[in-house]
Order: sequence, then structure tokens, then C-alpha cells
Amino acid sequence: MRIGQGFDVHAFGPGNHVVLGGVTIMHSHGLVAHSDGDVVIHALCDAILGALALGDIGRHFPPSDPRWKDVSSRHFLLHCAGLMIEQGYLLANADITVICERPKVAAHAATMCANLAADLGCLVSEINIKATTTEQLGFAGRGEGIASMAVVLLVRRSRPVSELPESPELRTLVARLDLDTAG
Repeated sequence: MRIGQGFDVHAFGPGNHVVLGGVTIMHSHGLVAHSDGDVVIHALCDAILGALALGDIGRHFPPSDPRWKDVSSRHFLLHCAGLMIEQGYLLANADITVICERPKVAAHAATMCANLAADLGCLVSEINIKATTTEQLGFAGRGEGIASMAVVLLVRRSRPVSELPESPELRTLVARLDLDTAG
């Protein structure tokens, strides 16, 4: 069993939407970021990488590298899922907190959970997303940005990769890594 935690924050800037958990949410501002600025996925990636003792998202996808400019963070999550599976682990559960005054997250949480579960090859019931405010304190309370924290529990894989929930992107990754032969 391995436990990891992650945290990410981005400032609000020009734009009319934010991306959280792979869901585009209309908002009065965008997020200032090299990629799509998805703080939910960035925190989740850091939690997974931490549990695997593989550094952080910046080591795998440096913001100085132009290849990652405006890339969907779901690409980063698929990479982390591949590393997790390659090392013989499955996600037991992930608990994610979004910290902001706005936009409101609750109406989008189920879709976020479905996106993350598809990319990680786990059940939707193994992902939890909740949101909180800072009672108008600090940068998030002043509406200057948004943050997210994530905690994951990884367990050794006891079932073959072929029994993972269906995800075309994850299946492609698994096929490329030829993981069905791994224990």
C-alpha cells in the first residue's frame, strides 16, 4: 500500500472558463498556467507521483517545455496512470478538495469523478471530489485564484489489467506498455 498527497494552485487571469477535473466550467476568469491549469488533475498527479516516489508533475512535464503549452491535463493523468500500473499498483481511492469561492463545483463533481475514474482505470466510487471556501480569507477568498489538494491510496494490483474498467485512452496506454503480462 502506498499513500501520496498533492497540492496545486493557479491564479485567475483573462478568460471565460476554468478546467477542473477535465470539465470546462464557464467562469468570469480563466487560469494563468502553462497547460490548461486544471488544479484538480495537477494535485491528483502529484499525489500519485508522490505515492510512487517519482517526484512531482513539474519533473515529468516541466512548464519550461513548450510541448506542454495548453495541453489538456488529462494527458498528464494518463501518464501517471501508466506509471502507477507499470509499477504494479491500482488506485484504491482518491480524495480531492477544491478550494475556491467561485466557480461553484458541486454541480460538476460527478462528471469530474467520471473523467478521473476513466483516466485512472478505476471505479467512479473510488474517486471523491468536494469543495470548500476559505470564508473570504486569503488569495482564494479574495477571488485571486483556485487551489486543490488530493490524497491517494494505491494498492498492489491483484487483478489483471484486462479487468480494469473500460477507458479507450487507458487501454491504448496499457497495450503500448504490454502490461497484461505484468503481475
